[in-house]
Amino acid sequence: MTTSTERLVRLLQLASPALPVGAYSYSGGLEAAVEAGIVTDAASAERWRGDVLSHTVSRMDAPVLLRLYAAWREGDAVGVARWNELVLASRETAELRAETVQMGYSLARLLRELGVGEIEFEEIAYPTAFSLAAERWEIEPKAALEAYLWSWLENQAMAAVKSVPLGQTEAQRMLLSLGSHIHDLAECAGSFADDELCNFAPGLAILSARHETQYSRLFRS
Repeated sequence: MTTSTERLVRLLQLASPALPVGAYSYSGGLEAAVEAGIVTDAASAERWRGDVLSHTVSRMDAPVLLRLYAAWREGDAVGVARWNELVLASRETAELRAETVQMGYSLARLLRELGVGEIEFEEIAYPTAFSLAAERWEIEPKAALEAYLWSWLENQAMAAVKSVPLGQTEAQRMLLSLGSHIHDLAECAGSFADDELCNFAPGLAILSARHETQYSRLFRS
């Protein structure tokens, strides 16, 4: 058994921007929103990120991550495969799908090389690999979910710094504001029934599709 300090260190490692999964190369549709003039400053960037966090990430990835964690713990390979496929199917554009697959592949490869565990799927969604690491490292599922949401939010803040652009202070202010909602979003994620999982955000899907042919881009999504 690991101590609480060891679990905390592993949690911080899993949520760290230094984790080599390539998250920095994706904006999750934010760059397209900037190009379209929807996101133009700190206020609109915070509003955009907050909407994506509350309407898509916390209503699909978050509850599915908890289900994946439970499936890993119970040795339910069928369940893991089912939820992995749902995450892949929930991505409405080629770029958003490629984002979770590339990050999932990179994290799964790292976990294999570290001797943590192996995932034998042809395509691995990022929440699938993240939940395996959390379960093997004995991180509590709620803490793992909060770390997942925080790492997503932190990466998006850094994407906003580069694409809007924003100053570092504005980015940190946005993290303080949106980060204060993570606890409640994680609590809510545990209450969704299977038929309530949803990431309906047509505006995000349309902008992501436009990004695929956007002339000048910094990010891969």
